[in-house]
Amino acid sequence: MKYHALIPAAGGGSRMGGGTPKQYLPLAGRPLIWHTLKTLTHVMAIEHVHVVLSPDDPLWDAHDWSVFSGRLSVLRCGGATRAESVIQGLRALRSGVADDDWILVHDAARCCLTATHVMKLINEIGDDPVGGLLAVPVADTLKRVQADGRVAGTVPREGLWQAQTPQMFHYRMLLDALQRVPEVTDEASAIEASGFQPKLVAADATNLKVTWPLDLQLAEWILANRRQ
Repeated sequence: MKYHALIPAAGGGSRMGGGTPKQYLPLAGRPLIWHTLKTLTHVMAIEHVHVVLSPDDPLWDAHDWSVFSGRLSVLRCGGATRAESVIQGLRALRSGVADDDWILVHDAARCCLTATHVMKLINEIGDDPVGGLLAVPVADTLKRVQADGRVAGTVPREGLWQAQTPQMFHYRMLLDALQRVPEVTDEASAIEASGFQPKLVAADATNLKVTWPLDLQLAEWILANRRQ
């Protein structure tokens, strides 16, 4: 069995504001996604890294990705949603992967991922028949909100975890699951809908997803302090 990374990066990042998709926003002197690609292409356990772009993405070719040459492929088949992009990316890989190969799907915007995170996931999943994902236990008190912005109730946080990526599943199992329930927001949800129970592998809060403008500042701080 081999390991392949798949990065859906066809989104527009509307919650960040502005017109530039967040995967191309500047971060520590590079496009945000560059940091994601750097980590995944440096994990030697991963056979190859595939990034899924929108067919009409005008920004990819404006940057120099040559440092990843030989380890990175571009698939211009992204869809309107994350699940569509992953499904289309998986279909594009069909001739180059085996049904039981592992696919590590990772958010382009989780740019603070480390090789340690990735190897912990790979090692702890091992030969698990289902697969799993990085996650962190929920630490804060959770509130359910009403339409008027007032609290409707408190949600017990015991046993709740916040899903991260990579999410790692066998190629055929993942493709079949996503094709059955393409409306899901992450791969683990599709696997769960198929009757399986993915394994949670504890990560940490530094593997954050850049979603809001402040997140970009947090990501830059994390990357800068790691270098020191």
